[in-house]
Amino acid sequence: MMKLYWSPRSRSFSGLWLMEETGQPYERVLTDISTGAQRTPEFLAINPMGKVPALKDGDVSIAEASAICAYVADRYPEAKLAPPIGDPRRAKYLQWLFFGPSCIEPAIIQIFTKIEVPTSTAAWGSATQVFDVLDAALERGPFLLGDMFSAADITIGSGLNFAIRLFKMVPTRPSFDRYLDACSARPAFQRAEMIAAG
Repeated sequence: MMKLYWSPRSRSFSGLWLMEETGQPYERVLTDISTGAQRTPEFLAINPMGKVPALKDGDVSIAEASAICAYVADRYPEAKLAPPIGDPRRAKYLQWLFFGPSCIEPAIIQIFTKIEVPTSTAAWGSATQVFDVLDAALERGPFLLGDMFSAADITIGSGLNFAIRLFKMVPTRPSFDRYLDACSARPAFQRAEMIAAG
């Protein structure tokens, strides 16, 4: 059985949501980052970066939210959280899966800290560009791959929910509201919220 290491009010919400979407049994291991539990030697053996979420699957350890999404989606193909290899939608799925940590998270940090970074040197371009690109992609909706919900929606939906609805760091847009409504209407999202709330 997989073990998910998580902490409330963190990016590990994506791990909870992901595991709830699979419909598979899993063990939740509360790792309270407010007490430094992520810096113990035991946890650092699972994720040397000392961050949540992290996942153990037998002898396999994996960290980073998007990598966990990719691993679990491929591990449980019956959950239909990823287009199979050979499906033309898989390319966009992978692009959006990694758009969260490579573009959305840096854009949120840029907004939060008000750091000015030249768009020519910032790997994410600019916060405005990131959210304009996402806005355009979500116009077609309801999910990033149209009617198909995928693990990429867990990564992007978690990040947007965090930035817009929970911490109000990013202004919302009509496409974001529609998207977040579609994500939060999913029973697995609602179960994950109940778990995270304690």
